[in-house]
This record gives sequence, structure tokens and C-alpha cells, in this order.
Amino acid sequence: MSKPGANSFFETDFSKYADMSKMMGEFKMPNVNMEAIMAYQRKNMETFAAVNQATFETVQALARRQAEWLKQGMEEASAMMSAVMSAETPEEKMIRHAEVSKAAVDKCLANAREVAETVAKSHAQTMETVSNRMAEGLDEFRDIIRSQTNGRAAA
Repeated sequence: MSKPGANSFFETDFSKYADMSKMMGEFKMPNVNMEAIMAYQRKNMETFAAVNQATFETVQALARRQAEWLKQGMEEASAMMSAVMSAETPEEKMIRHAEVSKAAVDKCLANAREVAETVAKSHAQTMETVSNRMAEGLDEFRDIIRSQTNGRAAA
């Protein structure tokens, strides 16, 4: 019986339950073409790297574009404030403010649309690349298995 508060799991001797050398002795590794499997996995990693590179480039392009928008926005905000402040009557100021606000919203929506289109295009290219590699990889894997099966049948 274990001591109160002690965990009996840690006191268990698992070696009497499983003899690993006996279990591993029964396990037989099939005769596989490791070079073909490594080439298959290498292509998967190359595809993964290409997709990551393309994603990184898209993020960089978006960051550059957002920096441009920020600079333009600051310049436009200054010009817009001057236009609003140069109005002589309060009514004119409100009208110019409404016009400036509408222009700013339109610009913001156009920028958001550009971001969405850029991301959608990147996503479509990524999905096409991954989909093509998956189809190609499944064909390669099938061929590897077939060559192993044919090799055993001939032996």
C-alpha cells in the first residue's frame, strides 16, 4: 500500500509489464526506398518554403503600401484641414468638412479593397501551390509504394 499523499504511479515498475527488446524484435521494418521518400519530403519542404517566402513578400508589400498610405494620409489631412479652415463662414466650413470626410472615407475604402484583393490573390496562389504539390505528392507516394510492392513480388 502506498503512503498517504504519495502517487502510486511513480512507484510502479513498468519493466515487468513490457520487455521492449521482445517487442522490438517482432517489429520488422518494411523494405522501403528511403531515397525516394527523402526526395518526396524534400519537395514538400521546398513547397512549404516557397509558400512561406511568397507570404512574407506579400506581407512586406502590404507594409510598404501602408507606410505610403500613412504618408499620403498625413499630407492629405493637412491639406484638408487648411481647406476647411480657409472657409469664411461656419456653414462653408461644415460643407467642406463633409466633403473632406467623404473623400477620406472613399480613400479608406479603396485602400481596404486593395488590401483585400492583394491578400485574396496571395491566398489563391498559395492554395494553388499547395494543392498542386499535394496531388503531385500523392502520385509520388503511390509510385513509391507500387515500386516496393513490385520489388517484393519479383523477389
